[in-house]
Amino acid sequence: MTAMQEPTLALLTDKIVHQLDFIYKDIALDKDHETIAKELLASMRIYSDEDVHFVEPHKNLWDEQDVVLITYGDSVHLPSSDLSSGPNEVPLKTLHRFLNRYCSHAINHVHILPFFPYSSDDGFAVIDYSTVNESLGSWEDVSAISEDFSLMVDLVINHCSSRSAWFQQFIENKAPGNAFFFTADLTDDISQVVRPRTSPLLRETATYHGVKHVWCTFSHDQVDFDFRNPDVLKAFVEIIRLYLDKGTRIFRFDAIAFLWKVAGTSCINLPETHECVRLLRTLIESAAPNALIITETNIPNRENLTYFGNANEAHAIYNFSLPPLLLNTLVSGSSRYLKSWLMSMPPAQNGTFYFNFIASHDGIGLRPAEGLLSDEEINELVNCVLKFGGRVSWRSADSGKQKPYELNIALIDALKGTIDGEDQWQIERFICAHAIMFALEGVPGLYIHSLLGTTNDEEKVVNTGQNRSINRHRWDYNKLVKELDDVYSLHHQVLTQITQLLHIRRAQSAFHPNATQFTLQLRDELFGFWRQSLDRKQSIFCISNITRTEQSLYLSDINLIGTDEWTDLISQEHISAEDIEIKLAPYQSIWLTNRFDRD
Repeated sequence: MTAMQEPTLALLTDKIVHQLDFIYKDIALDKDHETIAKELLASMRIYSDEDVHFVEPHKNLWDEQDVVLITYGDSVHLPSSDLSSGPNEVPLKTLHRFLNRYCSHAINHVHILPFFPYSSDDGFAVIDYSTVNESLGSWEDVSAISEDFSLMVDLVINHCSSRSAWFQQFIENKAPGNAFFFTADLTDDISQVVRPRTSPLLRETATYHGVKHVWCTFSHDQVDFDFRNPDVLKAFVEIIRLYLDKGTRIFRFDAIAFLWKVAGTSCINLPETHECVRLLRTLIESAAPNALIITETNIPNRENLTYFGNANEAHAIYNFSLPPLLLNTLVSGSSRYLKSWLMSMPPAQNGTFYFNFIASHDGIGLRPAEGLLSDEEINELVNCVLKFGGRVSWRSADSGKQKPYELNIALIDALKGTIDGEDQWQIERFICAHAIMFALEGVPGLYIHSLLGTTNDEEKVVNTGQNRSINRHRWDYNKLVKELDDVYSLHHQVLTQITQLLHIRRAQSAFHPNATQFTLQLRDELFGFWRQSLDRKQSIFCISNITRTEQSLYLSDINLIGTDEWTDLISQEHISAEDIEIKLAPYQSIWLTNRFDRD
């Protein structure tokens, strides 16, 4: 379909057949591609021309008010012994209460991390994609949240749990799971395979047909699907339709880069993977034109950018290079690498956006910093995190040597000091990180434990034996409320300051995710960029002191227009273009605007 053609079922079917032709070009199938296309459309309940929606190319379905909160379904919960809010309130209901009480004025999207029955990896080894984990609640609880907040849901598409019914069917040679999983021969060349783990790639599994070697990109409990079988594709289209019915607006394609495998290749970012993303987007937007896709691809920056396609793959990509580069900036006191990276980033074309984040349920990935930070800089980050109580996860490099893959630490603890050690600027440094992230081109994603200033959970690491547990604390809701009501507590201070920044951000047209952005050429002790609204009526200079000493910002360095009145949105102080300089306290950020839009 072209932009000028009216959408019809026939045109949509032709487009999908063309996409299937590419994906399965080298594979002999029992069905022709047109039959498969019609089955996929039926799975999405697209039966006639009236069911086909037209999506305007390069249209932005988002604006400056969009902010995503990332959370587990039980990140806040009531212990079973606490009956203050009724007997046995499920965590999803408690989460909903928390969101309404503390987030409704600052957040409009909620990413609930996998809430399905699972066997490991805190939800990312899914046993059953169609049901909600009973310990969290029900579909009714998920849908209730979606009525107050736009819902973002994980599509864990690369793998599932080895305890799933599908994998048991694979073992027993029963349909449909008997042909759902990717296997390899021991003679296959897997020497070039890129993956984020050090465990053996192949899992030896006894099956009805003898021993099979099942492909496991992540862990032996996470068995990889075989998308060479179009029935696997159809099963996931049915899952997508279910999630849409339950209120999902945004789909996060988990670990999508590893989807297609070919022996003798890297098995990452293959052309068939990109075409699968395009095909799923075709189906999703034809059925639900306001639904969005975000690809989760924790890979080097240049590879990550390819998932935009020509505004026909992901609507958004995770800005994975931002967390390690921003951490490096704030612990080193130099913006050199962050500034260089930002200058090299192409603006997201209309119809796409960057999904910015600096903390998540995973650690701070280091692969996206490869080629951007030197080995010495990465090692310095590793040593800094270890000094502040963090952990490091490793991967096997091509040479067989282990390299640091991920830093595991609560962000507020990662910023408790600099490479020289701890200091008194932890909160200021932490808020500075968010002031930078909130102002950047794109949509901000805020991890709940950053919103709350949650520190390292050492006890959970000991209990689980997993490094990532350090940043996956579960808050007792009543204890959390007490902390948030205490004006002297760290958590109250963090929540208050972050929500204030978000409140300001959401009122500025120059913070539209696709508004113009230019990197300012300031000395390394400062980091800054300029944003301009799409209608060119508002400009904002976003400048941060990224050191622990006072810095002077000379207004001649940013060429303020003398005829305009300028206001720092954060402090609400008015700045005259006739002034010579502004003194910035350690880790202070300013958002200088010529149009005061704060309500």
